[in-house]
Amino acid sequence: MNNKERRFLISLVAVLLLAGIFFSAFSTLLVGVTRAEGMWTSAVGSCVIESSTGRVLFEKNKDKKLPMASTTKIMTAITAIENCKDLDERFEISPKAVGVEGTSLYLRKGDIYSTRDLLFALMLISGNDASVAIAEHIAGSVSEFVTLMNEKAKEIGAKNSHFANTHGLDADGHYTTAYDLALITAYALKNPIFKGIVTTKNTKIINSKDGLEEPRYLKNKNKLLSSLEGCVGVKTGYTDDAGRCLVSAVERDGTQFVCVVLNCRPMFEESATLLNQCASVYHLVDVTTLYDYDEKIKVIDGRTKWAKVGTKEKFVYPLSSFEKENLKFVYHLPSSLQAPLEKGEEIGEIQIFLGNDLLFSEKVYTIENIKPKTIIQRLKEFAGKW
Repeated sequence: MNNKERRFLISLVAVLLLAGIFFSAFSTLLVGVTRAEGMWTSAVGSCVIESSTGRVLFEKNKDKKLPMASTTKIMTAITAIENCKDLDERFEISPKAVGVEGTSLYLRKGDIYSTRDLLFALMLISGNDASVAIAEHIAGSVSEFVTLMNEKAKEIGAKNSHFANTHGLDADGHYTTAYDLALITAYALKNPIFKGIVTTKNTKIINSKDGLEEPRYLKNKNKLLSSLEGCVGVKTGYTDDAGRCLVSAVERDGTQFVCVVLNCRPMFEESATLLNQCASVYHLVDVTTLYDYDEKIKVIDGRTKWAKVGTKEKFVYPLSSFEKENLKFVYHLPSSLQAPLEKGEEIGEIQIFLGNDLLFSEKVYTIENIKPKTIIQRLKEFAGKW
């Protein structure tokens, strides 16, 4: 090797080393925004789930406890809806609900609204004062209402959340996780009243103070309702500590996806991208339609030679096309059955695996009665042997 070739080789190695250092640094930066199957977000905490199953389709720090700003009001709203006897009953606003800091409906003492109207103000324009008025009316005090919120959160399965207020202003002991908030939202969206409110783009509410009807016109702050196909809400939020927060949801082809981003500057853009990506990749599949086993099993000493068997359950799960093609079915079934057989007898089991994870298992049953052979059948068989 001459000097020229040696210098070229040394230069090439140096370039490769520098490229490796750059790639390593760049990869570290990418880890900071989490990439999984082409999906990423700059949010501090994020989670996308399929609502009916709760399957996590994407996550970044999904269990990290974080402040959540006005996305708190998702919990406030569903708690109010489930604990209010009459959403259309009108009541007078107390002084405690007047002058609450932050985003506001600008309630005045003596104003008269229904809980339903205040729920629209809560979820469309994020009225902090509306949240206090709702809490006082339903539970007698904000503290009692917050207790109801925390009890409901535990019931839903939000194990890493705690609410200290109804509006989401920063406070000690007020936090959730992206995963918990996704669970809470999926639960809330099952309620048609809640869903109807958060999908509303514009509405009018009425203050009937002093016998006069004063209309108030509200516009939803969630821009995705107008820009994202199939969007069904849900709630924006911002405080200094929480940053920009957004809970959003879409419905595509009968599948509902919920996305949470906490402390995310481009919250609308990144939420829309995550929801579009998940909706394009994952689809609900009735996995039980993919079974491939013999639905007849040989019967010993039965009046018929074969017994029909089958399953009772249906299992629908969000899967990518790759996952669907790579499901593993394990059939635990006998080669034969002994008569007599009663309809509904448990005779085996089917297990469905995705990789090493057991997704679902169910029992296999007989679906008809099989009586033992008659005396005549036995005599004919005996005679046939001779």
